[in-house]
Amino acid sequence: MNSKKYDKVAVGGTFDKFHDGHKKLLSTAFEIAESLEIGVTSDKFGGLKGDIDSCEERMNNLKLFFKDKSNFIIVPLEDPYGTTIYDGGFDAIVVSEETEPTAVEINEIRASKGMKPLDIVVVSFVLAYDGIPISSTRIRRGEINKNGKFIQ
Repeated sequence: MNSKKYDKVAVGGTFDKFHDGHKKLLSTAFEIAESLEIGVTSDKFGGLKGDIDSCEERMNNLKLFFKDKSNFIIVPLEDPYGTTIYDGGFDAIVVSEETEPTAVEINEIRASKGMKPLDIVVVSFVLAYDGIPISSTRIRRGEINKNGKFIQ
């Protein structure tokens, strides 16, 4: 675990079927951030993944989960990069193993604009009972629940 504290950290995702993997990703972001910006894919952008909960519902799930915290804002994402490619104030980005390549792209875009690169903090997957990562797709298919347990 990265123990460094950053002034401003970004994390983003669809956060559909809010599950233990999301909780680990966001908890890590909160641990290292003085200030956190959470990007949530918009209905239009997130809808590319299929039948997902509305952006409003997904944002509300995050607000409920982190009701005891105040050092964050939640913004809609219209693309994979969000404000990280415009806002030079970010110091780090927290990503899953799956989305690490997007963070590398963000740093390439930032470098092309003369912006400092972000430290990339990669959070490992949370595995379900069967050793396969918990994912919203698997939950939507009825394979597992939000804790990675088999649905009987």
